[in-house]
Amino acid sequence: MTDTSLKTSSIGGRISSWLATRKLENRSLGYDYQGVEVLEVRPNNLSAVALALYAYGFNYLRCQCAYDVSPGGFLASLCYLTRMVDYADQPEEVCIKVLVPRDDPRVPSLFWLWKSADFQERESYDMYGIFYEGHPHLRRILMPENWIGWPLRKDYITPLFYELSL
Repeated sequence: MTDTSLKTSSIGGRISSWLATRKLENRSLGYDYQGVEVLEVRPNNLSAVALALYAYGFNYLRCQCAYDVSPGGFLASLCYLTRMVDYADQPEEVCIKVLVPRDDPRVPSLFWLWKSADFQERESYDMYGIFYEGHPHLRRILMPENWIGWPLRKDYITPLFYELSL
C-alpha cells in the first residue's frame, strides 16, 4: 500500500461494501482459491474493522498468520475470520490482510476480541518480528528467548553456530 488512501475497489465483495458504507477504509483484493473475500486494511484501521466484523457476527478467528512478501519488502499479517451461526452448512468467511514495513512492523493485537489470537500472534512475532501492539504477553513461543533475528524472513541469515544454555 504505497498510495495515501485506501478506497474500496469496484470489484469489492459484500463484506468490503458493507464496511465501506460504515466509512471503514478497506481495499478488496478479490477472492482466494476457496472463494473467501480478501480485504486489505491499514494497520491503524485494523481495530475498527475487526470490531465492526465482530459485531457483524464474525465471532471465530480461524487463523492468524504472517508471511514475508519479498526480500526487503513488506511483511503481511493475515486473519481469517468465520461467521458461525446455527445450522449454517456454508459459514461466511473473510480474510483481513495488513501490510507493514519490515523496519517497523507494528500491528494492533486482536487478542482483546478473539482470545485465540494469543499463540498465533506470538508465533508471527517469533518467526517474522511483527510486533502486535497491546498483546498482553508477546514473547517468543518457538525459538529460545535469546535467539537473534526472525527465522522466516527472507533476508534472515542463519547463524553458523548456536549454543543452547540450560
